[in-house]
Amino acid sequence: MTAPVLNPEPELAADRAVRPSAPALGLVTIGQAPRADLRPDAEPLLPGVRLVEHGALDGERFDGPAEQETRRLLAPEPGEAPLVTRLRDGGSVMLGHTALVPRIERAVARAERDGAAATLLLCTGHFPAVRADRPLLFAEPLVLRGVAAAVGSDPVGIVCPHPDQAEDATRRWSDVLSGEVRAAPANPYAPPEQALDEVAAAARALAEAGSSWIVLDCIGYTERMREAAVRAAGRPVLLARAIAVRMAGEVVAAFGRPSETPAARPGSGS
Repeated sequence: MTAPVLNPEPELAADRAVRPSAPALGLVTIGQAPRADLRPDAEPLLPGVRLVEHGALDGERFDGPAEQETRRLLAPEPGEAPLVTRLRDGGSVMLGHTALVPRIERAVARAERDGAAATLLLCTGHFPAVRADRPLLFAEPLVLRGVAAAVGSDPVGIVCPHPDQAEDATRRWSDVLSGEVRAAPANPYAPPEQALDEVAAAARALAEAGSSWIVLDCIGYTERMREAAVRAAGRPVLLARAIAVRMAGEVVAAFGRPSETPAARPGSGS
């Protein structure tokens, strides 16, 4: 089922108008751009910032006879923790890290050619080094360290997209958090009402198991899903996309307006 496209109200769209000379942040998804599910949440966090969107899978075909072969080539290798991302038509695909890296590098290069002062990789999975000429921010360490600073030693519940990711999520978060870590799955790319129900159920189960905080650990989880999780769990809920986007906005602001930006920028932040 195709997810609905979320468009801002006309007056909000007018308020959001950003000058072409505004500093730019590259948003690189591991799926396909544009991310209609992301902009309504990201734009209010980035006033005055121009968004440049590219996807690692923008050149891939997910229709007709090519679809099955495309999915096979992108699938996780044996023993590799899977990634799940959104396609342009609202569908989803399961991916492996190895197949994605060269595609991510090409998407980052396109964002930089479009003027991005810095680029945010919109995925909370762990990736090896990715080549970039300007600061490249990985959502995973931004989210891990931001959450760790907020929760202290409290027990934390992690909501991840797929059951096969739960073990990996528990391990990754246990490496940085001193409190007990539990994980539960909820698919953010399911039909909208189903996704809200799944997130609410996962958050409720984690709270009932003793988690003091809930983390929605995927860029696909939205502010609406956060609200559903708060209502269901009665616990504070941290949203991965909001943490990563806020930090990326600060990095772009560090460069100032284009007229103030030095000709030489630091190298990649990867």
